[in-house]
Amino acid sequence: MMKWMIASDIHGSAYYCEKLKEAYERERPGRLLLIGDILYHGPRNDLPRDYDPKKVIEILNSISKDIICVRGNCDSEVDQMVLDFPLMSDSMALVIENRFFFVTHGHIFREADLHFLHEDDILLSGHTHVPAKEKRGDHWYINPGSVSIPKNDSPHSYMTAENGSLYWKTLDGEIYDEFSL
Repeated sequence: MMKWMIASDIHGSAYYCEKLKEAYERERPGRLLLIGDILYHGPRNDLPRDYDPKKVIEILNSISKDIICVRGNCDSEVDQMVLDFPLMSDSMALVIENRFFFVTHGHIFREADLHFLHEDDILLSGHTHVPAKEKRGDHWYINPGSVSIPKNDSPHSYMTAENGSLYWKTLDGEIYDEFSL
C-alpha cells in the first residue's frame, strides 16, 4: 500500500511550510494530500510565523508532482495561477488502505448533507485547526490539525496513512495519536 502524508492549513507560513517539506522528505510518501488554506492567512487568523506566500509557492511547487489538494476557504482562483498542482476542487473521494475517504476542507459541506457516507467511511477535513478522530453517527470525522496555526493547544502537525493506520505527528515526526484503519 502507498504511504500518504496529509496536512492542512499552512496559511502562507514559509517557516512551517519548510518544516512540512522537511517532514515530507523524511517520510517519503507516495502522495502529499493538502486539505486547503495554503497561501493566505485569512481575516480571522493572526499572521503566522514568517508569513511569505511567495516562498510557500516556491516550496510547494518544488514537490508539486506528489501533491493533490482540495480548496480551503482562504484559497482562491488567483492562487491556482501560481501553484503547479490542482487547488480548486471543493472535495474529492479517495480510497486509502481500503477505506473510503471523503476529503473536503470543512467550510462548504455540512455533515447532515453527506448522506452518501456509509458506516465507518471517513470524512477528512481541516478548517478547525484542531486534530480530531470522532465517531459521528455512522462515519468517522478525522482532522490532521494545522501545520502553521494550531488551536486548542494542539501541536503543529500532519498525518500519515500507512501500515493500516493513520498517525498524527508533530512536524518533527513524533507520533502523538493513532487511528486503526
